[in-house]
Amino acid sequence: MFSSKFNIVTVFVIVLLLHVAASICFNGYSFWWLPGILAIYLILLILGSIFIRWNFYVKSVNKLPRLRLHFNQKGFAMSQPDNVVALSFDDGPTEHTAVILDILKKEKVPATFFLIGRQIEGQEAIVRRMSEEGHEIGGHSFFHSQHFDWKSSGVMLSEILSANEAIEAISQKPVRLFRPPYGVTNPNLAKAIRLSGMKSVGWSIRSLDTIAKSEKKLLNRILKDVKPGAIILLHDHCTVTQKILSELITGIREKGYAFETI
Repeated sequence: MFSSKFNIVTVFVIVLLLHVAASICFNGYSFWWLPGILAIYLILLILGSIFIRWNFYVKSVNKLPRLRLHFNQKGFAMSQPDNVVALSFDDGPTEHTAVILDILKKEKVPATFFLIGRQIEGQEAIVRRMSEEGHEIGGHSFFHSQHFDWKSSGVMLSEILSANEAIEAISQKPVRLFRPPYGVTNPNLAKAIRLSGMKSVGWSIRSLDTIAKSEKKLLNRILKDVKPGAIILLHDHCTVTQKILSELITGIREKGYAFETI
């Protein structure tokens, strides 16, 4: 149900607590070892929830696989993406998404968009364009509220499926990817993702474009971290992202990389 990392840490802490409890009873260990171990465990649980790349609760795709099987215009194909990266855009669709699509079309770059279900109404043409122009579309919950992480697994599952239905009604293609809002995971979300049959997607480069003030700093931050198989997290509603996108694509290509969807 959960990632092996969560299970291993939990088993280790339980064994350690039993050992310390026995040592308190028979060897005079200080009682304060118990709350100390529990505090460390709690910190690990919180950090595991925040950092999706740890794969602590949910095993996520945080970089492109070494070997990829897929279909293209010529049929079945196999690739080894040692020299490819993926651009991903969260929190669309919005009235700004068309600018991103225009740039991607001009540069002939496929990307992956993670859409918020409630924002699709009124932006159906944008979603249709994404699909028709060869971009991958994933879900990003239906409401993307700040309280999503505190909801039950049932409510989370409902949001995931509702967003999928809104996307699939337009694209006529199954949605297979899900990116957790804010990249936060927990046991409830792990269960919801498992029941949905979706694949959780994280990232290897967090651009921080939502708080970036300098175009140059944002561009340099991303380019210096680009490595084979990198998945880059961006947001299509950010003006600064729109301004640097063409230059970012050029810079990545100059490093010898091509682009794929996730």
